[in-house]
Amino acid sequence: MSMLERQLNNYRITTAEILYRMPDTPAILQTFIWQNLDLAPHFPELRKFLDFWEARLDGPLHSVRVAAASVIMPPRYRCVAGDFRLH
Repeated sequence: MSMLERQLNNYRITTAEILYRMPDTPAILQTFIWQNLDLAPHFPELRKFLDFWEARLDGPLHSVRVAAASVIMPPRYRCVAGDFRLH
């Protein structure tokens, strides 16, 4: 599916802030930012990435924060209360 088709099928730009611990220094948290089009609220792409992380990478996950927003939206109009003229 192309990016436009995915957006029309309700995929949203999803950003995940992943906090994890380094294997050699477990007292320090590191940050990784992941961003992709994903389908809210189940986030199958993010889950696939996190499953890969847990299976293949050494740094254990601490926490994940997720934010999602629609990329394609209907236009918004609002009335303006003032009129400004130049010259």
